[in-house]
Order: sequence, then C-alpha cells, then structure tokens
Amino acid sequence: MNDWKIISTAAVVPEKIVTNDELSQMMDTSDEWIKSRTGIERRHISIGQNTSDLAAAVGRKLLAQSGWAAGDVDLIIVATMSPDSYTPATAARVQGKIGADHAVAFDVSAACSGFVYALTVASAMLKLPYFNRAMVIGSEVLSKLLDWHDRSTAVLFGDGAGGVLLSTTPDHHVLGADLASFGDLSEKIVAGQTTVAADFPGPVTEVTPFAMDGRAVYKFATHAVPASIRRTAADAGISLDQVDHFILHQANARIIRQVARRLDQPLTKFPININEYGNTSAASEPILLAECIEKGMVRRGETIVLAGFGGGLTTGTIIIKY
Repeated sequence: MNDWKIISTAAVVPEKIVTNDELSQMMDTSDEWIKSRTGIERRHISIGQNTSDLAAAVGRKLLAQSGWAAGDVDLIIVATMSPDSYTPATAARVQGKIGADHAVAFDVSAACSGFVYALTVASAMLKLPYFNRAMVIGSEVLSKLLDWHDRSTAVLFGDGAGGVLLSTTPDHHVLGADLASFGDLSEKIVAGQTTVAADFPGPVTEVTPFAMDGRAVYKFATHAVPASIRRTAADAGISLDQVDHFILHQANARIIRQVARRLDQPLTKFPININEYGNTSAASEPILLAECIEKGMVRRGETIVLAGFGGGLTTGTIIIKY
C-alpha cells in the first residue's frame, strides 16, 4: 500500500496588514489587551482576493518549487470554512485557475481542523492506484465573515493560505492519525449560518457573522488536543519525546503553551507565528509548516505532529516523517 511524502510547501498571505492599534480605533480594545490574551500583534487582511485566489497562488508556488506541471496533479483538496461560494467548490476554482485539468478537486469543511482532515482524506485516496500526486491546501478569507465591531471575534482572525504537494512513496512517512468530532458542542463556533424562510416565498438567504464561545473553546482545546495527540502517538508506536516539532493550529498562544505543559514537552518544540497572522483557521498549520521549513527549523527525516482543533467542534492530529 502506498504512503506519501511532502514534496514542497508554500504559503501566501495578503499584503494589507492590520495592527492591534488600528483595531483599537474601531472598538473598545488595545494592543496590550489583545497581545496579553492571544499573542496576536497583527493580521493580514484580503483586499479583493477571495479564498480561491489565495489558494491558487499557493498552488502556483507549489508547482514552481517542485518543477511539476499542473497536469501532473491527480488530486486537489482545499480545506476551508470561508469558501468563495456554496458551489462550486473552492478546489474546483483552484483547479481551473492553475490549469490542473487532470485533477479531481473538492473541498473539506472542518474549520480549524480542516488541514489535518484534508491530509487524512488525501492519505486514503493516495492508496488507490490512480492517485499518485496530490495538492492539499488550507485557505481562508475569514475577514468576510467577521463583524469588525465585535471585540470577542474580530481581533482574533486573519486571512491567508498554505499548502503542500504530496507524492506517493513505498517508504513509511505517515505514522498515525486521529480525527474526532464533538457535534454536541457545535454551537460553540458558528459562522455563515443560514436561516430557512418562515413562509413562501421567503427572502434571499442571509448568513450570520462569526460567533464563538471563547471560554468554552479554550477549555475544549486545552483538554481535547493533548488527548488527540497522545492517542495518535500511541497509534504510531512512538513516545512524545521522539517528536521533533509540534505544528499546532494557531488559535491562541495561551492554548499552545497550555497544550505543551499538559504534554510535558518543551515549548521550544512548538513554533508560534500567531503574532504575525492571527488565527487563519485551516490555513494556520500549512502556513506555519512552510515557514518552519523555509527557515530550516524543520529538516528532512524529522518527526512532526500536525494538530488542528476548532469548529465542529473537531480535533485532528497526524504524525509524519518529513
């Protein structure tokens, strides 16, 4: 049975940067309030670029770095909670924009766990004989879902995209995976909710802005994420001490520190870039992974945990040999 390895990684973020000080002019907040509670200092906000535009830019970078032609790609999966539209899928638009005519393309919706979910789906599909090369991208334009006067959500999020190219290999690179969903907590994070008309004909459908129970999500993340990582390590037959890097979803610096403490692992194994980008949901892990590889912090042969958590509520962990 085929396994897969990462051929290349890439990330793209919008040029416009919005600082905490700028947000403090729009709502009752401050740079110190935001930094002390989240670790966020600034975020990148899209002006005119939709989710598929950022994802396609990542796709082009991946192809350029790898030397692959667009026609070499068999599969494109985009993880997003902020698609361009209900249909077509963001991945279908990406396929068209980069000219990957041969590729099967679809989206995965698991919010901040989306990138790990997409990798896991790709992992299963790459075991089939007619899928050999895959492009997996996490892309978000969360700014279009935010109420920019709601301090409880607007200060947290940013826009961006990151992704990987995967190729099948007989070598063992995927060590273990764990996915979990907690639908009884689904109302703790909601965005883009639609309503059904009370009569016929009804009004044009509207969607709700992002809403979150921050306290409940914090409690969930600090307990469910360490449990997921421990289950995955047990499945992989490795100890946490054998993990070189923990690439966690960048939701809140305090959550990451708490997860490191609960796992009894040094914080130096947990790279953090939330200060620059904020929470970019499904894009956060591939953006961080691409940065760590580009800076030489992650090297070939090292063991990496990728872990996401968020809307659903969901958790997702995968352990790979890079």
